[in-house]
Amino acid sequence: MTRCAVLNRRIALGGFSGRRYCQWLLLILLVASPLKAQPTLTFEQFYSKVSVLGLEFSDRVKQLSGQQIEITGFMAPPIKAESQFFVLTKMPMAICPFCSSDADWPEDILVVYLTKRQTFIQNNSMIKVTGILEYGTWRDENTGFVSLLRLRDAQFSEL
Repeated sequence: MTRCAVLNRRIALGGFSGRRYCQWLLLILLVASPLKAQPTLTFEQFYSKVSVLGLEFSDRVKQLSGQQIEITGFMAPPIKAESQFFVLTKMPMAICPFCSSDADWPEDILVVYLTKRQTFIQNNSMIKVTGILEYGTWRDENTGFVSLLRLRDAQFSEL
């Protein structure tokens, strides 16, 4: 064995032995492991059954209830320029929840309650919303708005 080969072997073994080996292994595991992604929900996953008897929430909705989720969609026109909630829709809509009857609204809408009041954006801009998912019929005492699905403590950003 040549002297150079011995040195290379020692350098190689020394570089990956003991404490240094553990540090490298930990670094590789941190870099290689993906960050825990936030669960996502789509409008198609809201209900498992739609019939004349009503809507049945999907197992996905029930599973994610109480968890922080992410969903993308469009903001329906709000009643005020600044408010603490809005309706998220699958497609851009130009109807107001207070000016229209509930028959005008599609079933797959999501009411979003923000952590703080903020200025809204155009209804044709796609947004990403994160918040804690809730399901079941609930009536907002301040506005009278009835919802089936909600996001609480939510935030949004334009995509």
